[in-house]
Amino acid sequence: MAVTLHATEYGAGEPVAILHGLFGSGRNWANIAQRLSANWRVIAFDLRNHGGSPWSDTMDYVAMADDVRAAMQARGHGRYSLIGHSLGGKVAMVAALTEPGAVESLVVVDIAPVSYPTMPYAAYVQAIRALDLGAISRRRDADAKLAGAVGDATQRAFLLQNLVLGDGPPHWRINLTAIEAALSTLAGFPSLPADAQYTGPALFIAGGKSRSLAAEHEPAVTARFCNAAIVRLAEAGHWVHADAPEAFLGLVERFLATRIFSNAD
Repeated sequence: MAVTLHATEYGAGEPVAILHGLFGSGRNWANIAQRLSANWRVIAFDLRNHGGSPWSDTMDYVAMADDVRAAMQARGHGRYSLIGHSLGGKVAMVAALTEPGAVESLVVVDIAPVSYPTMPYAAYVQAIRALDLGAISRRRDADAKLAGAVGDATQRAFLLQNLVLGDGPPHWRINLTAIEAALSTLAGFPSLPADAQYTGPALFIAGGKSRSLAAEHEPAVTARFCNAAIVRLAEAGHWVHADAPEAFLGLVERFLATRIFSNAD
């Protein structure tokens, strides 16, 4: 059963939904959404078990795609474009493959329709759950305690945006129990019918410093998305939209406006 997703909406025009990655939320995309809202109606969703959206024990890509479809239909959008990063990119791909007629165009950011190792995400969840929230009153305390398990300061800051302080006892705004139980499912990709394809316009944007959408993944992309263009931004890692926002926006705005992209552009 679909859950009612929390969303922040911007602008007016043709609808574009943004789907964030694991441990993220729609607010991670606020800057991109605001820029796109000059020309489109942008809906930045919190996926289930994230942000302000409801928690659910069920967490798989078909269920999450149903959430997005129901949320767009509830807003009167029978046809729309999707932008999805990482986890959200897989949700967007499944939505396009299972109901292609609803998806006007598709942008997938640094992910492919393949299975990946669950690490380091399992370690991240375990480290977060091991924190004694009762002993934490400041975000810097949590950061210090998490540093041993998550060495990268930027990654720690990203994870700790989910820690809620000052609103009652400290708590997490992500459903760690459900996420941990679903990690092997989320690392994979659903087994869909062999003829399930999305023939609409699709743009896959990879980070040149990331291995999440590497050359060996391209056949899996083109097998399901026959009109896909794949572009790499050399200066970006997995968080392409944060690492190279201007280049990313340039690609997305041109694609959404024209529904056409060639690697010669």
